[in-house]
Amino acid sequence: MRITVKKFNDMHAHLREGEMLTYVVSEMIGYDHVLVMPNTRDPILEGGQARAYKAYIEKEQKSAPDTFCPLMTLQITEQTTPDMIYTAREVIIAGKVYPRGMTTNSGNGVLDYSKIYPALSAMEDIDMVLCLHGEKPGEFCLEREEQFLSIIREIMSTFPSLRIVLEHITTCAAVEYIKQAPANVAATITVHHLSLTLDDVIGAELRPHHFCKPVAKCYGDREALRNVVRSGHPRFFLGTDSAPHLRGKKECSHGCAGIFTAPSTPALICEFFQGDVEKINRFANEFGAAFYHLSPTKAHITLERWDGSPNNTPRVRMDGPVEIFTGNDDGILPWRIIHDE
Repeated sequence: MRITVKKFNDMHAHLREGEMLTYVVSEMIGYDHVLVMPNTRDPILEGGQARAYKAYIEKEQKSAPDTFCPLMTLQITEQTTPDMIYTAREVIIAGKVYPRGMTTNSGNGVLDYSKIYPALSAMEDIDMVLCLHGEKPGEFCLEREEQFLSIIREIMSTFPSLRIVLEHITTCAAVEYIKQAPANVAATITVHHLSLTLDDVIGAELRPHHFCKPVAKCYGDREALRNVVRSGHPRFFLGTDSAPHLRGKKECSHGCAGIFTAPSTPALICEFFQGDVEKINRFANEFGAAFYHLSPTKAHITLERWDGSPNNTPRVRMDGPVEIFTGNDDGILPWRIIHDE
């Protein structure tokens, strides 16, 4: 079975820096636009840094097997001023807020949300998207996302026209909240949260390569994510939160949070939708493009479903510097990209 779909729009990805960025870019095949996160070692806090990072990514793509358009973001901190937003508007498409200490390189994240209100006002003024890592510090890890909803309610009431994306949602509560929210509020969903529950992280044994932030939740939460994605709701779209870490940084006593899904997402999304081209295009391309006001995708990829034959097994690299998520232990994907158009 073969299908041809639009190249994917990944509205949340981590590309990193240095040798890791070179490796990650080489593994990203099948994407049209990629929203690049700003929580690098040296965070992207102003427009000049975003411009330089974009040029850096584009330079690395020259030797990559496939290319995508990097969409740049700015980290919003308690020190971000309206002038920083206005100055950066020509190079960035969104501002990203991390609660302090909730994920990788977030030590400069937000504690007092009232301190970023001037920046949010500027973003609302120029119709720039606000991306939120939705976890509330100080709460029990399985309840942080639901507790964060009170923060997003306050932001929405203060800035009713601000476009907001609650990223990588994991709970039934977040699904219901977004469904009832106005049209300028949306959510991204990852392929690993469509696949995993907490049992897959710590149920039988510790699985460090299944550990991410927010952590996978319960069976009912996963079912809520699956149901809303299958329903074709236009304000839920793909954001992989693909977050690579070297194996040694995952397989240790203080392992990093993050799952590397960029290479496997096209195959896993095709399997999730059982090859339904229309549903794949909507979730993995069109809904995100519409919310972010992107131009329509013209490029396509063709995928072939594995027929079980050992002669053409679509296996990912098992010996790379970063473990690629496939949802199984043998590294076999149900689909493979056979050519780009």
